[in-house]
Amino acid sequence: MVSLLLAVVIAAIVFDYINGFHDAANAVATVVSTGVLPIRTAVIAAGLFNFVGAVSGTAVAKTIASGFADPAVVSQTVVLAALMGGIAWNLITWWFGIPSSSSHALIGGLAGAVVAHAGFSAFSWSTLGEKVGLPLVLSPLLGFIVSFFFMVGLTWLLRRANPGWVHRTSRRAQILSASLMAFSHGSNDAQKSMGIITLALLSFVAAGHSADAFPSWFVPRGEEVPLWVIVICAVAIGFGTIAGGQRIIKTMGARIIRITPLQGFAAETGGALTILAASHLGVPVSTTHAISACIMGVGASNRISAVRWGVASNIVMAWVLTIPLSAALAFVAMKLIALVM
Repeated sequence: MVSLLLAVVIAAIVFDYINGFHDAANAVATVVSTGVLPIRTAVIAAGLFNFVGAVSGTAVAKTIASGFADPAVVSQTVVLAALMGGIAWNLITWWFGIPSSSSHALIGGLAGAVVAHAGFSAFSWSTLGEKVGLPLVLSPLLGFIVSFFFMVGLTWLLRRANPGWVHRTSRRAQILSASLMAFSHGSNDAQKSMGIITLALLSFVAAGHSADAFPSWFVPRGEEVPLWVIVICAVAIGFGTIAGGQRIIKTMGARIIRITPLQGFAAETGGALTILAASHLGVPVSTTHAISACIMGVGASNRISAVRWGVASNIVMAWVLTIPLSAALAFVAMKLIALVM
């Protein structure tokens, strides 16, 4: 049983690492595409700020650990199957350069694995609707609106400014906004893996294993996320971000719109504010959805035709399909694990 728990922890770390390089584009796509920073410098800086953001709180982790399913009905194999489904979907979308949501892949994987193990009623669908379904619609919409009007406001304020000065200042400001975006990404996305490891630990204790058999720092007390879980997940997502994800960076930084430094600053700022608000409320929002919508928002503020809506529609389709398809992958993984074990 301990070896299975170890396998779950390792799988969660792998998922967190993949989350980092899959979602590296969230923080650096615009700053790379505008030429403000070379990609290697950008992803290293983003990795560091991801780490700092990851250790800034645990509200989202607590939602993942206890909000979607009772730890008493979640076995180690369920968590492992959920991670396998999430990892598989992340790798598929990374390969095709599609900026899908790692958060929704993990939650969809958890839903599929729980249903395969204990039935449809074992998963909290009301929590899915409240914490995922509603934000699935609201966070991109909010990001689009915030970035649209922020860009309109900046354009109006700088309408008489020297274009050269605006360009130079925007490039400097974009470094700050990209750093804030990376911090916000860590504050939300790294906590999903923290939550899934905490869920595995809680289910381990719920299965009859005494928490007193382990050091006090190892097993969560109540709903608190152990410090070692926070640190190891923060390190994993940081290194994953440094590894980069150039396929998705290209899609988000160049294929949606041709972005300028001022537009990049507006998109990153709008995205970071949206994600930080969600992290504060403990909502596992999709950082990918938020920043993609913000890029569309700043593009639309110039003119509607500036956005390549064909590319954008493909991204939205991936948003819609992520939860059901990652759930299906996890469902199959759970059935295969059950056959083997």
